[in-house]
Amino acid sequence: MSVAVSIPLSTKQMVAEIDGAIGWMTFNKPERRNAVSLDMWAAMPEILHHFESDPNVRVIVLKGAGDKAFVSGADISQFEQARNSAEANETYDRVSEAATDALMACGKPTIAMINGYCIGGGLAIALACDLRIATDDARFGVPASRLGLGYGAPGVKKLMDLVGPSFTKEIFFTARHFDSEEARTMGLINRVVAKADLERYTRDYCATIADNAPMTMNTLKRTVAEISRGHEADWALCDRLVAACFESQDFIEGRRAFMEKRRPVFRGV
Repeated sequence: MSVAVSIPLSTKQMVAEIDGAIGWMTFNKPERRNAVSLDMWAAMPEILHHFESDPNVRVIVLKGAGDKAFVSGADISQFEQARNSAEANETYDRVSEAATDALMACGKPTIAMINGYCIGGGLAIALACDLRIATDDARFGVPASRLGLGYGAPGVKKLMDLVGPSFTKEIFFTARHFDSEEARTMGLINRVVAKADLERYTRDYCATIADNAPMTMNTLKRTVAEISRGHEADWALCDRLVAACFESQDFIEGRRAFMEKRRPVFRGV
């Protein structure tokens, strides 16, 4: 049984722990259903840097503290101070976009483990992850049209890339909460599990991923990102990443393990 190791952070509203092959990032404000404040956005790239720097971490899981929410959105109680001018808005947007950009750029597989509410900024965080596993009582939505705020094109694109234009419009136009089954039908989430099974299922999923070759997964992540850029895709980069896999020690290990009928032990080199 592994022992989780905590990483010291500049805010108590976020918790970062390494437990075996999993890096756990926890939004730690259960009294406000884990609504994200500016310090929490700022801590996300810091946590991801720690996890990416540790070769033992193979998968990163994001979760919310308590049993009510993954992240219920941005902490609107901060808006009077944090978003009360054009300059303050620019700072807030820059910090929050840097957080989701860091999540999307992360070279390791990321999973949003969604329990309860996943609303607004929380949905933006979940969309920046590679996979989304949710409880059967989870709720999703974007309340922008109820707050009168504009939603930036990068965030709209992330949603539209997953669910398409029509569902994107429905989510924004109605501003209502969608249940897990609706979210799965849209393509918003990958898996729905019973509330009691969420962590066990996610840990088992992480174990499956952690057994696989890190370079292959990183290559796939970066290739998908390039393909999503359309005509601006760097195909030469994709080719170099594939070539690096074939030249790696992990490819040798994978071949030998296959021939010897054993589980491979990949090291990411």
